[in-house]
Amino acid sequence: MPTAPATLAELLDRIAADPVLATLLAEARERDTELATPDPSHDTAHLLRVALWTLRLGGTGVDAREAVAAALLHDAVHVPKDSPDRARASELAADFARERLAALGFESASIARIAAAVRDHSFSRGAVPVDALGCALQDADRLEALGAIGWLRCISTGVRMRADWFHADDPWAASRELDDRRYSVDHLFTKLLGLPATMRTAAGRAEAERRAAFLRAFADQLGEELGAPPTR
Repeated sequence: MPTAPATLAELLDRIAADPVLATLLAEARERDTELATPDPSHDTAHLLRVALWTLRLGGTGVDAREAVAAALLHDAVHVPKDSPDRARASELAADFARERLAALGFESASIARIAAAVRDHSFSRGAVPVDALGCALQDADRLEALGAIGWLRCISTGVRMRADWFHADDPWAASRELDDRRYSVDHLFTKLLGLPATMRTAAGRAEAERRAAFLRAFADQLGEELGAPPTR
């Protein structure tokens, strides 16, 4: 994979041409079918989008094959958002990645880089990646929480956690504490709009700002429809 693919279709073609990456993709799709409740926030489509953006953000500073492998494995162990073990999800995925990559013939140095990137990508873990691959993977994963996809993820996660869309009387938390476990719109202000400042790559930061602008525009539109302009 000499350069970052321009489209998802091109990425899929390149993965198909690499038997090991094709195996990782097939296994990811199999894991989707094993979940009792589908999770569109962490399904194979999510993994592929993260792979595409890891390649774009990493550029020549990362090995393309390692970038795709890391993206396909970064959510290999599913832990629900409301689980007390949520902060360990990336650590468990890194352990899985080490074992699986060794079985597929990856070199030890490559396995170490991929496992470290998988371990440190998680927002819940709060880690700073150790190298360019880790930075690109972390940024690519965080981009998924912004923009149109980010808003879909926010609402679908809220539904699973039995949250309301917003507080009926105080949607912008002007006279109450923010509570994103009860109100999905609150998540804009507790986490999402702050993500651009956490990006490790310049390209990731620029894309994050662009996607955050979409969320701000959404909040403005929601406020207009509610007759209650945003106060944050």
